[in-house]
Amino acid sequence: MSTTPAYIDSYTRQFRLAPVDTALVIVDLQYASGSREHGLGKLLTAAGTLHEAEYRFARIDQLVVPNSKRLAEAFRQLGARVIYVTYGCELPDYGDAPVQLREWLIATHNTVGQREHEIVDAIKPLPGDLVLNKNTMGAFGSTGIDAHLKSMGIRHVVVTGVSTNNCVGMTAMEASDRQYGVVVVSDATGTCSDEMQDATLKTFRRLWGRVASTDEVLAEMQHRA
Repeated sequence: MSTTPAYIDSYTRQFRLAPVDTALVIVDLQYASGSREHGLGKLLTAAGTLHEAEYRFARIDQLVVPNSKRLAEAFRQLGARVIYVTYGCELPDYGDAPVQLREWLIATHNTVGQREHEIVDAIKPLPGDLVLNKNTMGAFGSTGIDAHLKSMGIRHVVVTGVSTNNCVGMTAMEASDRQYGVVVVSDATGTCSDEMQDATLKTFRRLWGRVASTDEVLAEMQHRA
């Protein structure tokens, strides 16, 4: 079998992660879209269609939250930065919602001060973690994350969270466009189907950055600690 890289990988930037200049960015693990009992889950339950989102919620519960937590704990132990990005409005009347997402934000009660806007308890930030709120799909579009990363001396970011094909993917691509080395964690990200998950990861591997498992990221970080 040939060991020559497929053309999809041939020109993708290669880099190595190290605690000194790598940050973990955890995207949108909030009650608005990451819980069966709140936000999206509550909305679907009322409509009698919660079963249609079983893939999403099962992946969040079984993979995305546990693996993001593993990564966060390991990053902190290694002295690496952990950054949380939340998504939602900061005004109670949703006046700062982008027009294409306004109805979605209202339907899921996603504004500061509501339970739905909060990060799920299982992976709450700790003192010393940075938390930034956005009202766009990508974190770089409506937060100061780029300035924060540069001030911290960060050159590489590892991205987890939801949804892979929306806020995670957009944040990862924006970071890559700003010349950060970016890893999307395959088993710490989730969306609505295998098709969406696999297509987004395959797209990202084509020139944007790397895709790796939780174990692979941890091994690389620990090796270069």
